[in-house]
Amino acid sequence: GDRSQRGVSCRPFCGPKVGGPTEMLRGMYLTRNGNLQRRHTMKEAKDMKNKLGIFRRRNESPGAPPAGKADKMMKSFKPTSEEALKWGESLEKLLVHKYGLAVFQAFLRTEFSEENLEFWLACEDFKKVKSQSKMASKAKKIFAEYIAIQACKEVNLDSYTREHTKDNLQSVTRGCFDLAQKRIFGLMEKDSYPRFLRSDLYLDLINQKKMSPPL
Repeated sequence: GDRSQRGVSCRPFCGPKVGGPTEMLRGMYLTRNGNLQRRHTMKEAKDMKNKLGIFRRRNESPGAPPAGKADKMMKSFKPTSEEALKWGESLEKLLVHKYGLAVFQAFLRTEFSEENLEFWLACEDFKKVKSQSKMASKAKKIFAEYIAIQACKEVNLDSYTREHTKDNLQSVTRGCFDLAQKRIFGLMEKDSYPRFLRSDLYLDLINQKKMSPPL
């Protein structure tokens, strides 16, 4: 169906995931040349500063620039063309790079398929949960948000994987979403990832002039 209709009428589970990687681009937008820019409020810029960890790189000194200089700092965080080229080696290398992850997520939004990456990231976060009770509640939330039939961010899974994952919720373990996560990773790897590598967003990054390293 048309992904653009997703999220118009969402269930309670479909609210923002506070502090999760999904929110990395909240308050930001990508310009044509790949720079992350501030949108709307200083609070959003400050949130981005903390979540992306940009200002922790060589900026711990008392003379660190104020939030008002976020745009300039974003440019210093922008990867070199050599770094961006490595993203073309595998989807794994793209997803472990913070800026690469943010750019890929922005690209998926243009295709109305960001729920695939959001689900994959939710599964990664789920594996880090240590409390069994928190694990159980988080598992139910992930299932309701992404896997249940007609979920507001429903990902494209075959019926076997959907039922297998549903059965896993009877006895929640850290690996209960492994099969579903693998399926969605495979979809991104074969479908949206190759298109991303052909997009202007990515090509502009790898064709940029070599940048001087940040001071």
